[in-house]
Amino acid sequence: MAKVVFIGAGSLGFTRGLVRDLLTFPLLQSAEIALVDINQERLDFARRAVASIIERGNYPAKVTASLDRREVLKGADAVCCTILCGGVDIWRHDIEIPKKYGVDINIGDTRGPSGIFRALRTIPTMLDICRDMEKYCPDAILLNYTNPMAMLCRAMQRKSSIQVTGLCHSVQGTAGMLAEWIGAPMDEVDYVCAGINHQAWYLKYTWKGKDAYPLIRKAVGKKAVYNAEPVRNEMFLHLDYYVTESSGHNSEYNWWFRKRPDLIEKYCTHGTNWNPGAYAYILREYQRIAKTWKKEVKDWFAEGAPLDLARGHEYAAYIVNAYVGGEPFEFNGNVPNTGLISNLPDQACVEVPVLANRRGFNPMHVGALPPQCATLNNLSVAVEEMAVEAALTGDTKLVFQAIAYDPLTAAVLSLAEIKKMVQAMFKKNEAYLPQFKDIRL
Repeated sequence: MAKVVFIGAGSLGFTRGLVRDLLTFPLLQSAEIALVDINQERLDFARRAVASIIERGNYPAKVTASLDRREVLKGADAVCCTILCGGVDIWRHDIEIPKKYGVDINIGDTRGPSGIFRALRTIPTMLDICRDMEKYCPDAILLNYTNPMAMLCRAMQRKSSIQVTGLCHSVQGTAGMLAEWIGAPMDEVDYVCAGINHQAWYLKYTWKGKDAYPLIRKAVGKKAVYNAEPVRNEMFLHLDYYVTESSGHNSEYNWWFRKRPDLIEKYCTHGTNWNPGAYAYILREYQRIAKTWKKEVKDWFAEGAPLDLARGHEYAAYIVNAYVGGEPFEFNGNVPNTGLISNLPDQACVEVPVLANRRGFNPMHVGALPPQCATLNNLSVAVEEMAVEAALTGDTKLVFQAIAYDPLTAAVLSLAEIKKMVQAMFKKNEAYLPQFKDIRL
């Protein structure tokens, strides 16, 4: 009987959907679903939700739950992690402090000053999870959904023997968006996508075996399509390869779109798929959920816990099924660069095609990225490497130096201004950063 552990199971929408998907595979229908959360009430709701899915599907599976992950990790085959270290009361300062200094961040969960401080808070917990897995389930795979993906995975892959990969929706999501733009059914599309998380590139994108980039370029020439993704479409028109992840994210990862108010107005405010106030929206959503989630969950149970039991498209269920002996599954995952991308640094966390099977994760060699793509990736990797090293060693100055090389920050601020900003961020985060013995710069 397979065993799958969910750490951060109180994320009810994700937990319900993934459990539903897992139980559709014959090899997983009798699985033990073990739930972990630090909030007892959320954990109880998650346990009841999973029990409802098991009952409605008439599966021979069972559900267990604990506030202590060590109680349920023993014998696990796979662990899925979706946690948040520090709530909205600390996260908001990751956005608001840089904003006061002129660094206008849109989402801030992946890289830049806000992504780095989120990594500093989260890496110690992720390493604790890995250490527990090494003790209680050393052969289990770890599927990480928590951001900042690349920095967290790099820290774990560097310090732990556990097989870890990070999963993100951006590769398959963007591939589907491009197919829709050119009128191609997804089952007729093939692609090779590689780079780093949120900044990977479609090196090949074909429809019925033929290069589809001319069709994509033609589609982007249409006003409605261009306005759907203005930042990414500008990057494509000038860099020649389409990048994963939304315009909202990618506007933060370079020098070109958010360094002046007029550029923000031109590229980051309008369009059919743009949320210029993503941070404000997310903040409101966090605050709304904090007030209403109990009622919403109770109402869901009162309505009979409705949920379509048909399998969805989340990668994790397919990967777990492959690892326990089911059909091998190819996906784009975050893995160490063991020569997979020849012009990115050795061992850096890269996002490449990976085959999951009973051996675990088998990443595929890609070769060199186009130089214009590798240049942007290399800068992001360099910043992430410094940030991870700082998180592991408690080197305060290295945090500042990492942020000093962030392209958006460097486009707006002087070194002295960056130092003041980082010091202000440290002061707000001090209680969450025990690995830093001295936060002075």
